[in-house]
Amino acid sequence: MGEADQSPTHISAVAALDEPTRRRLYDFVVRHPAPASRDEVAEAMGVPRTTVAFHLDRLVAEGLLEVVHERRTGRTGPGAGRPAKLYRRSAEQIAVSLPDRRYELAGLLLADALAEAETSGEPPSVVLHRRARHVGKELGEAARAAAPPARDGRSTVMATLESHGFEPRTDEPDTSIVLGNCPFHKLARQHTELVCGMNLCLLDGLLDGLATTGLTARLAPAAGHCCVRLGPAEPV
Repeated sequence: MGEADQSPTHISAVAALDEPTRRRLYDFVVRHPAPASRDEVAEAMGVPRTTVAFHLDRLVAEGLLEVVHERRTGRTGPGAGRPAKLYRRSAEQIAVSLPDRRYELAGLLLADALAEAETSGEPPSVVLHRRARHVGKELGEAARAAAPPARDGRSTVMATLESHGFEPRTDEPDTSIVLGNCPFHKLARQHTELVCGMNLCLLDGLLDGLATTGLTARLAPAAGHCCVRLGPAEPV
């Protein structure tokens, strides 16, 4: 999906930049026009090489930088020397937002729906709902496949919703699931009907992909909550 992960690992990566020297070294490397060596960083920043090595390798361990090996001499073969260890920005995308927001997912769904609608002639909202339901179903199927065998369907629903930023909690007495956070909050405030409809279809697809949950998604806007509520499925 290309969505930026907000796992504890990524929170740790962002926290690693709180150390001032490490942040300065990171900024230098990502702005450098080519992968940088420890010596280049140490000389440019006026920091001892051993300190540079420690911080750069910590940034690599956190997924913020990556290592490449290149021969700076341009020579190859025997006698060319060992390739230099160089650092550059990691290709991994890291983002943390509190509360959890997933605007990239919304942007991809909206852009794809508009592109398809221009080609097919269908109303963009119709395409958006179909695409959101399809993506939700894929997410649900993936979560169901990865769930521990002993976990029941409702627990899998709760864990999946939590992992996607919805902050689910059970609302008694009807055992509905209230969503304490909308990952598309700002968009939903500005384009309520469009985004809430997309969200409803996304979660409807998610439940479909999870299967046998006994729950159904419906719009139930309430202050301080996501516009969608998951309640017991109506008997057929």
